[in-house]
Amino acid sequence: MAVTSPSQPISDSTSLKRQASFSVVEAPGVASANAATKVIKSKATSALERARTEKPNTCQMFETPIIEAFSRVHPLMPFLFWLPILGYFLFAAVKSTLSVPAALVAIVGGVLFWSLTEYLLHRYVFHKVSPSFAGRRFYFVLHGVHHDFPLDTSRLVMPLGVSIPMGVVVYWLLRFPLGPVLIDPVFAGFGIGYLAYDGIHYATHHFRMNGLVGGFLKRYHMVHHHTGENARWGVSSPLWDFVFRTTGTPLPARRG
Repeated sequence: MAVTSPSQPISDSTSLKRQASFSVVEAPGVASANAATKVIKSKATSALERARTEKPNTCQMFETPIIEAFSRVHPLMPFLFWLPILGYFLFAAVKSTLSVPAALVAIVGGVLFWSLTEYLLHRYVFHKVSPSFAGRRFYFVLHGVHHDFPLDTSRLVMPLGVSIPMGVVVYWLLRFPLGPVLIDPVFAGFGIGYLAYDGIHYATHHFRMNGLVGGFLKRYHMVHHHTGENARWGVSSPLWDFVFRTTGTPLPARRG
């Protein structure tokens, strides 16, 4: 009878299967390390793909650093600057010879005048695109950058370098026809309307706004941004869109 030495290879099929099964078994520590490596690689790949595909929230408009800096503004800055000034005009209106009802009517008139200014600027100035390179560049700097990067928090409200000269011009243009008494409450109302516009505009892009009025204004403005429709120029109010029939297609029914 033949005797197989321990060093002689085993050739039966059962032993081969057992060896094959033993060869794929890993120690628990090695298996855990391999699994962790796969997870890390997967997350790194996903992050790299997102970085390649996701659109940035901002861009550089100017090569000169100081001009680039002045093209940005913190969303609270208009309120910090203008609220004390508007408070002065409201105080002057109360101390004037105007009655309280007359002052309130003048303030409301100022708010309505701002809402009309907002509508006209947005429709006829901010969205005016000239075929020339300079015209397209002017549109992009003035308003196009906001449509390309709507989540840029530093370019959502009006920079002080724009709102201060505009405020000075509006004040003196209104002072001549209104006089030194009526100008105070009207200009205060105009400024209140402007701050409401800045605040509502920022909120529509960064807050949920689930309330009845807030939800309507958010959806109203998002239609302006995302449908390409030349309509819905009002941001703080749709009033003048209704007056001039530029509301566009009806809003979709709100879910929930």
